[in-house]
Amino acid sequence: MPQPNSPSGPLEAEIRERLTAAFAPARLDVNNDSATHRGHMGDDGSGESHFSIYIEADAFKDRSRLERQRMVNHALGDIPGERVHAIAIKAEAPGIVP
Repeated sequence: MPQPNSPSGPLEAEIRERLTAAFAPARLDVNNDSATHRGHMGDDGSGESHFSIYIEADAFKDRSRLERQRMVNHALGDIPGERVHAIAIKAEAPGIVP
């Protein structure tokens, strides 16, 4: 079961691949938070049920927070809500202090 700061699991790798392909981000942090949710609702035992994402890309310039969230969710396709219980997303344009 993947743990924080361990090699990524297949779903984490897929998240990185999809976001990199869609946005060519200047910065991308994908954190597997599943271990902190072990035994809670949505924990499917896979070790890849909860993630947090920080992504910085030019595509987000002049977009509202809601538009950026929708763009990321669209790029992730069937992952949010179907293959992963929860994803926290922070999406910014370069030069924005998070």
